Amino acid sequence: MSFRVGILTISDMGARGEREDTSGQVIRELLSGIDAVVENYEIIPDESALITERLIAWSDSGLNLIVTTGGTGLGPRDVTPEATRGAIEHEVPGIAEAMRAEGMKHTPMSMISRAVAGVRGQTLIINLPGSPKGVRENLELVLPVLTHALELLEGERSEHDPT
Repeated sequence: MSFRVGILTISDMGARGEREDTSGQVIRELLSGIDAVVENYEIIPDESALITERLIAWSDSGLNLIVTTGGTGLGPRDVTPEATRGAIEHEVPGIAEAMRAEGMKHTPMSMISRAVAGVRGQTLIINLPGSPKGVRENLELVLPVLTHALELLEGERSEHDPT
């Protein structure tokens, strides 16, 4: 089964063309290992309403997975978690908790990540940090469960379903 994916890079500088999106490239590279087809890719500024609007539009268009990068810290323009909460119907806290716990093995800065993960319709949305290193560490951790999670959202039966 091929998964339809969107990569949303949230960066004021990237949106103005002042910074190359290396984090988005890392996401694309890592997702190639799970038969993911990137159908949507965009770099937008750290604007909460725009982020929420894009997440809703992409989810409602039928994407299976949206991965964001950037805007998860404590800076005044870091609004990705709040914007994501405005789009999702429910959180999947275990994903964000696992990413923070794994991140703590590499840097104490991981404890100030406010990244969230959640579901809108049949779309899983995951916030990742803005750095390529943080993206790689977090997404590599999540990859082993992504296929199962996306199949469950599509209504596939799992080994946990009653027969």
